[in-house]
Amino acid sequence: MTNHAQPPADPYQVLPTAVVFDEFSEAATTLTGLYNGRSKGAATAEEREEWWDKVMALRNSRRVVRAHDRDQLIEHIALWARKIEELESSQRG
Repeated sequence: MTNHAQPPADPYQVLPTAVVFDEFSEAATTLTGLYNGRSKGAATAEEREEWWDKVMALRNSRRVVRAHDRDQLIEHIALWARKIEELESSQRG
């Protein structure tokens, strides 16, 4: 019988929380850059403002998460990674 173990809930389980925080910061920075790029390239003022609102919401989310709250860090990394992938995929066409 084949062992189908579930992946660990913490994909960073062998890494210290400080490294997880670095990954959190990197994901936030990457997503902020993508949002800024979309804002600068917006065709209308409304679209520009919509992307800028996302930048501000991300900034606020980033500020709320404590550096030692590993579960929240991981949750945000996963969320932001999905958003990054969606934006990068849409740019590739």
